[in-house]
Amino acid sequence: MKLYEIREMKDEELLKRIQEEKDNLVDLRFQHALKNLTNTAKLSQTKKDIARMLTVLKERKLKVSAD
Repeated sequence: MKLYEIREMKDEELLKRIQEEKDNLVDLRFQHALKNLTNTAKLSQTKKDIARMLTVLKERKLKVSAD
């Protein structure tokens, strides 16, 4: 997911999407442990997407508190 796509989302959407991605990450880790995961790059990509979304949320909260 691109950063501009994340920035266009509302806070509620971001929180929902973060939870979905965390659930997806658990599934990916489970598949990886069972040797069923063919594309292991999805693990790192999912973690990075979660981090980007959390960063955007943090930036918004800091901006609101600074105002």
